[in-house]
Amino acid sequence: MNSPKGIVFLYSLDTSDISKKTDKVLKMLDDVVNFVEKENVVQVITDNAANYKAVGELLMQKQEHLYWNPCVAHCIDLIFEYFEKHLKVHHTTIKKERMITTYIYSRTMLISIMKKFTNGRDLIKPGMTRFAIAYLTLACLHELKASLMSMFSSKEWKTSKFGTSQEGRKVQNMALDSRFWKNVTMCLKVVAPLMVLLHLVDLDVKPTMGFIYE
Repeated sequence: MNSPKGIVFLYSLDTSDISKKTDKVLKMLDDVVNFVEKENVVQVITDNAANYKAVGELLMQKQEHLYWNPCVAHCIDLIFEYFEKHLKVHHTTIKKERMITTYIYSRTMLISIMKKFTNGRDLIKPGMTRFAIAYLTLACLHELKASLMSMFSSKEWKTSKFGTSQEGRKVQNMALDSRFWKNVTMCLKVVAPLMVLLHLVDLDVKPTMGFIYE
């Protein structure tokens, strides 16, 4: 429960056997409203899955005093998912980003070499939502572009077992490709406003509806 005084944990339920059944999900949410007492409930927020959208409409018919809304963070995450899956430049750029970071982070010695060039900074940043992680990692790569290019051009890299392997050279070519970095910049420009909005709506400090609309 979220209110002007903060967030309160109400209770938990095992929904594994009811999460796909509209009537049971409706009863679950209706029970929560009645538990809190309906005069205290203004809005019910769920994710954007089809069954929850259907339940939200039914709940508003049953409890006419409240509004159902899909979670904004989940909606934005679905937009990121759409970008990655359906926009070719996003799909290709994120695929290359993952190849670079996976190659580095699956080799302990290479992580150590990388951090010499990045001054201890990591390339991967935890995300607020599942698909935001890819774009946050792109932002980290973009910020550390000079460090990465220095590493892949260095004698230490070229004389290492990584720089002399076929897979390592493939990753090196990706990281030194100017077209890759141009595409990284393009992808980040597209998602920048959504990242700002996601950061605002994903706060747990206070209810965001008021200041987001303002």
